[in-house]
Parts: sequence; C-alpha cells; structure tokens
Amino acid sequence: MPACGANGWLILDKPAGLGSTQAVGAVKRVLREAGFGKVKVGHGGTLDPLAEGVLPIALGEATKLAGRMLEASKAYAFTVKFGEETDTLDGEGQVIARSDVRPSLAALEAVLGRFTGPIAQVPPAFSALKVDGKRAYDLARAGEEVVLEPRPVTVHALEFLGLEERVVHFRAIVSKGTYIRSLGRDIALAVGSEGYISRLHRSAVGPFTDAEAISLDFLAESVHNAPQLGGNPWLTPLERVLDDIPALTLDGGQWNTLRHGQRVTLATHHPDTEQLALLFEGKLVGLARVE
Repeated sequence: MPACGANGWLILDKPAGLGSTQAVGAVKRVLREAGFGKVKVGHGGTLDPLAEGVLPIALGEATKLAGRMLEASKAYAFTVKFGEETDTLDGEGQVIARSDVRPSLAALEAVLGRFTGPIAQVPPAFSALKVDGKRAYDLARAGEEVVLEPRPVTVHALEFLGLEERVVHFRAIVSKGTYIRSLGRDIALAVGSEGYISRLHRSAVGPFTDAEAISLDFLAESVHNAPQLGGNPWLTPLERVLDDIPALTLDGGQWNTLRHGQRVTLATHHPDTEQLALLFEGKLVGLARVE
C-alpha cells in the first residue's frame, strides 16, 4: 500500500466543465481508491468550470502554502467571440446584448494599450465575490441586480494572437483578482462591439506551467503504479512555491529552538524580508521573518 505522506503539489490539467472544488474531490477520490491514507487536499486558486488548464492542487503540508498561489500571477490564452454579450460573460449564459460590429485588426491593436498595466476592472456579476454577505452569482441567478465596484488589477502583458470572422485570440499575464471574462467584455466594448469569452485556458500559475500539468486519468494510472515506480512521480515538492524568497539552512540546535516556539538569533547578517524559507537537512520546515 502506498505511503500516505503525500506532501506537495499536484499540477492538474483541469478539463473544461469541471469546477475547482469538483477537481479537488476527484483528486481525493483517486488517492483514496489507490490506498493512500487521509490526505488534506486544497487548490491554489479557483478556475471557472468553463476554463481548462493549470490548477495547482495542494496536498498535506502544501495546503499551508496555498495562499501564495492566490497571490501569484497567472497566464491565460483566451478567445473572445464578438457580436453578443452574455450575462455570465462566457458561453454558458443568456445573451443580453448584440452588435453587428466586427473589429478590425487595426481597431484591436489601437485599444490593447488601454488594458495593459494597472487598470480598474468591474468583476462579472456571476462571480464568487460577496455582496452584503451573499455570493454575487447566487444573487445573479436569483434575478437580482448585482452592482460590483471597479477593482484595481494589473495586466502585465496582453498579446493579440489571431483574428477570425467573429473570434479573436489573445494571451495575457495578469495579477491576482483579474477576471479574464471582464477583460474580454471590456475589449469588445472598447472597439464598439459586444463580446464574451468562448474559450479560456490557464497556462501558468506562479511557477507552475502547462509543461508539468497532468490529467486525472494520468494521475490515476500513476498512483496505481507508485509502488513499482518507487515513489510519487506526480508530486511536485512543496518548496517550489518558495523559489522567489531567500532560504536559510538551520543547524540542529536552531531547528530544535524554533520547534519549541522560541526565537533564533542569527550569527551572520541576513537581509530583511517579508518571508524566509527555513530548511533543515535539505527539507522545508517552516517560514519565518527576520527582525
């Protein structure tokens, strides 16, 4: 029976039609059926059911670092279909506006600069944001008017990929809190048309990319063969999300002191930083701050 000490990241290639919470449930089920013990499982950032692509799944101790994924930048490839806007801003919703305008390449290139850098964005009415303690999508589904205030987000890069008769393909790298559905709507409005997202693929979250993402079927096969393979090749070390912060290697005395909730005085200067990764015998044992 496989060991139940699964601590790390599973980079799932989420298929369209599956919600993030459903994806977590599916991973739990695969691990349980493979004989793994009870493993704490969470995800590092919601991905709409319409969307496909990279969904980091945190296992065991990695769930304590899931917040870093929420803060991380994300990369997307997406398609805007012009001529109609839906209430959900994707292909699942009801059409609420129409336009005969089809944007030219020149018109698109002229407006992309407006959506690069820090921008103010109105989130979709069908979103998980709360309004007076209730989820916006619950209010919207009940037919209530949902008014959401613009929020500051950052579009680090926005690239035009291709133009067809009614659809335009883009690629973007965005900050946390950015809604690609809102971005698609706003680009369409900027060229005098209406539009919604007809395809959305997330290609990266923080350090994790498409290149390492695996399907649920591949996971099921891999965990079944784990004893023969001598480990968990589908598991990414939890330290991967800390590659961008300084690390400090502890000796046995320092680690023992910290384990008992006491402060450690460093013999050498270490630069001030918001967070510091603590390593003992080559493994991540905690996060700290230098004062």
